[in-house]
This record gives sequence, C-alpha cells and structure tokens, in this order.
Amino acid sequence: MQLLSPRLSIRRFQAADVSAFHAYRSDPDVARYQSWSVPFAEETAERLVAEFAEGDPHEPGWFQYALADRETGQLVGDIGVCLSDNLMQAELGFTVAAPFHGRGLGTEAVTTMLDYLFTQRKLHRVAAECDARNTASARLLERVGFTREGLRRQHTWIKGEWTDDVLFGLLAADWVRNGLADEASHR
Repeated sequence: MQLLSPRLSIRRFQAADVSAFHAYRSDPDVARYQSWSVPFAEETAERLVAEFAEGDPHEPGWFQYALADRETGQLVGDIGVCLSDNLMQAELGFTVAAPFHGRGLGTEAVTTMLDYLFTQRKLHRVAAECDARNTASARLLERVGFTREGLRRQHTWIKGEWTDDVLFGLLAADWVRNGLADEASHR
C-alpha cells in the first residue's frame, strides 16, 4: 500500500531506510517525547525496519509506515497506526526528523492517513495521545480536527520521570461533517 500527498509518499519501510531511520531515532530532540532512548542502536534500527517491512497493516496492532519525500524518496519520518482488535478504531502516532520540522509535513502525513483510515478503511474513530509538554504535536492534532478529550496526570513513567498524557479523539462523522475529508482530497 502506498498513499500519496503533494510532498509525501506514505509507504512500507524498505531496507534502504535504515540509515535515515537510525539517524532521526538517534536525535535527542526527536526522541525527547518518544518511548525510545538515545543513543538508538543501529542493530535496533535494522531489526525494526525489517519488522516494519514485513508487518500487515490490516491486522490488529501497530503498523509503522515510512514517510518519504515524493521527489527524492528520502525518509523524513514515520507514522504508526495501531488497529484495534475490533478493526473499527485505531490509535495514531507520528515522528518527523528534525531537519523537516516546521514545514507542515507532519500535518500533511496525518491528514493523508486520517483520510485513508476514514474513507477507505471505514474506521469509526481514531485516537492519539502525546506528552503534555509536546505542544507542537498537540497543536498539530487539534489543527487536523482532533478533539482534546482528557489529561492523564502523571500517567506515564518514561526516561526517569512521570509525565502527563494529553488524550485526543476524532470520529469519522466529525471528519466528514467538518469538511476535513473534502480538504484532504484537495491536497
């Protein structure tokens, strides 16, 4: 499966992605609010890229998609979808390499994926959460139509500290009613 947006190809990971994947996963600024720690081992990057390449996006659980520049094919990040056991809802997560921050690529990737999940896969709901200090991700989620649904105070122990989690949700009906599906199709 491959999804195309004006600047991105959202596709399966490939062996050629290991170096770029390793580089941005090793960046402390990128890893700050993520579950992995730096330094990120190259062997781990190789293993994960191989696992991602072999995964099945139609099975329950996480499937990680590569975000690649449409013109160059360069890996610029990834977007994960965790499909629920009922196959009607999912959780979404995303990472963009630091050199590509501030260019709207995260918004483009999330919008393209949401449109696919709601219009092609016919999901009912997509959820997301982020560290409360990750204001850039929270703003992105709200910008593409998510509703802030809650705050879990000191819910996650990560990297030696308790962190607050902000919870977001988006219903398929809201995606259509708010015209977000039309906006996404015109990108």
